[in-house]
Amino acid sequence: MADDTRRSVTLQRTSLGQYEVRNPRGGTITVGVGDGTDFTPVELLLAALGGCTGADVDYITSKRAEPDSFVVHVTGDKVRDETGGNRLVNLAIELRVTFPEGAAGDAAREALPRAARMSHDRLCTVSRTVELGTPIDTRTTPPPAG
Repeated sequence: MADDTRRSVTLQRTSLGQYEVRNPRGGTITVGVGDGTDFTPVELLLAALGGCTGADVDYITSKRAEPDSFVVHVTGDKVRDETGGNRLVNLAIELRVTFPEGAAGDAAREALPRAARMSHDRLCTVSRTVELGTPIDTRTTPPPAG
């Protein structure tokens, strides 16, 4: 994917409200509607926000010191807005990161707030896309003839 700007996943229905998601590299996860243990689409969005921010911050701070612990907690409230549509509000990404004592840990702790800002302001594709409100083209495509 180094020079390719296109990103994609394909969902295949496995049963009512259950889907297998596949990426071009062959990875799979299952998605459901909240009846079982599968992640829901909203949980996947939260995971994408946290994963993107977490990876950015991890790469920046780990150059200074390996963290003792690194937890990203992402929350949001699902509401029905004034138009009658569902959406998330109060999105928050909390980084709970600790580093070892010493000069390297001090350098990583000092870099942490700047790394979080950099992720938010320019690095994390997911959170920037959500915040900027990129339009989504939803369409149906007829199956191939044959």
